[in-house]
Amino acid sequence: MVRETRLSVDQLISPIFVKEGKGGPVKSMPGVAQLSVDQAVKEAREVHKLGVPAVILFGIPAKKDEDASGAYDPEGIVQRAVKSIKDKVPEMVIITDVCLCEYMSHGHCGVPHPASGHPLLNKERVGERWIDNDASLELLTRVAISHAEAGADIVAPSDMMDGRVAAIRSGLDESGFVDTSILSYAVKYASAFYGPFRDAAESTPKFGDRRSYQMDPANVREAIREARLDAGEGADIVMVKPALAYLDVIAAVRCAVNLPIAAYNVSGEYSMIKAAAQKGWIDEKAVMMETLLAIRRAGADLIVTYFAKEAAKLLS
Repeated sequence: MVRETRLSVDQLISPIFVKEGKGGPVKSMPGVAQLSVDQAVKEAREVHKLGVPAVILFGIPAKKDEDASGAYDPEGIVQRAVKSIKDKVPEMVIITDVCLCEYMSHGHCGVPHPASGHPLLNKERVGERWIDNDASLELLTRVAISHAEAGADIVAPSDMMDGRVAAIRSGLDESGFVDTSILSYAVKYASAFYGPFRDAAESTPKFGDRRSYQMDPANVREAIREARLDAGEGADIVMVKPALAYLDVIAAVRCAVNLPIAAYNVSGEYSMIKAAAQKGWIDEKAVMMETLLAIRRAGADLIVTYFAKEAAKLLS
């Protein structure tokens, strides 16, 4: 009766990696696999039966290029997965990751070009090349619209380009998708905890890194500024990523923004628990549940977690 924080299955979001052709287990993420469209439908059905209300889809195309053409192809891997899951599991809320890194041959979240002269206001330096912020917005908007056309309920831009929430909101509205919501990765740090995810999504950058457009792990005030900007641009939900090492950031954003707050319990956080449990050093179920409870206690309303199925079984 007096417990302050409650963890419920309906607060969880389960990630799914859907891949063209043959997938398979992700070695750095025990229990997680790349799935074909048919397998993704099966996974979504299983997740739904456990009471988890939503999945978030990440696509791995057969081919990558410098135009990220697979990201906005009407017959792309995510678009087909959305249609199939909606057809077979219509009650499932489908969230789609809107980014270019899985589809770009170089693995970056925006459009690059060779560096020349001094950096302009709308460019971020990555190694010896620049990421063109404004050119990236055009592609991200195309991706979001293609996902909405396929039937996505929520689009989730994870690129951290400036102004992308406003651009996507405008594009969706102009295309008639006024009811498609935006879950913005508003506060996404340049974190070392993403390694296993990059294995799963096959999205490791081929040059440079993402520090010029993702956030410095030292900054909290910037997180509040980013979350408020995205809220002002039309985000319906804002997310903090990672979660476990950034509980203070979740709490700060919770106090600063009057929107639902999501937190991403990322791949590195998941894999550390799995690895320690395999060594027999910790009680996996107890640590998993304590971790998720801590993320809720910090102020997250929703949690994206690879533990969603395991946690749902315990919560039920």
